[in-house]
Amino acid sequence: MISAGIDIGSRTIKVVLLEDNKIIYSKVVENTYSPIETCKTLLAELSYDSITATGYGRHLFADHFTSEVISEIKAFALGVHHELPNTRTILDIGGQDTKAIGIDENGNIKKFEMNDKCAAGTGRFLEIMAMALRFNLDEFGEKALSTDKHENINSMCAVFAESEIISMLANGADRYEVARGIHYSVIRKSMALIKRVGMQKDIAFAGGGAKSIGLKTLMEELYQQPVFVPKDPQIMGALGCAIHSQSVLAN
Repeated sequence: MISAGIDIGSRTIKVVLLEDNKIIYSKVVENTYSPIETCKTLLAELSYDSITATGYGRHLFADHFTSEVISEIKAFALGVHHELPNTRTILDIGGQDTKAIGIDENGNIKKFEMNDKCAAGTGRFLEIMAMALRFNLDEFGEKALSTDKHENINSMCAVFAESEIISMLANGADRYEVARGIHYSVIRKSMALIKRVGMQKDIAFAGGGAKSIGLKTLMEELYQQPVFVPKDPQIMGALGCAIHSQSVLAN
């Protein structure tokens, strides 16, 4: 039996197929103005016995497909626990939100916190900051690691931070030091969430933000402990959904 999971996020849509508790297929595509059409295209050639959805578009998905629905918190807890079973604290930096989740040895959720309704500290924030510094997103983290110094970024609002950065550059600030400062500001924002759920080892870093080597490296520096990233951090929510679908099939 093949179980499927789909995570309809604000920036991307992820799908995972699971068979005998192993990932046999996964894919990540950009979201569009029509998430349902994108989902239909993504799933058209796939065969599965049950599917579960999560993410911003999960209820819309359930209106068009025969599907179970679970929260992103539960999906990420299931997915990360599957890949990194020693994890007790999960940080997920997605396109539009950041989540900190505390779990027990069985992957059960103990406590969670999310950022407020603001792009601060999210993947979208990093995209805007990278553009302001004329870096592409893939190289942004590497550039932040190319210097030991950093500029202090006071504004966490994406709009105000962009203005602050433009002013810094106009006054002669080094853009590599600004890049490092931006990464520090994102990490400090996420650290506040993690402290609220109670920081416990091991810490797992998931979501699209976990693809940034700059965030991971500087996070370990500030946290003063290892931060573990799943092999494909962006699909953890979809994987958690596939695991849930698997349990539905078993029952």
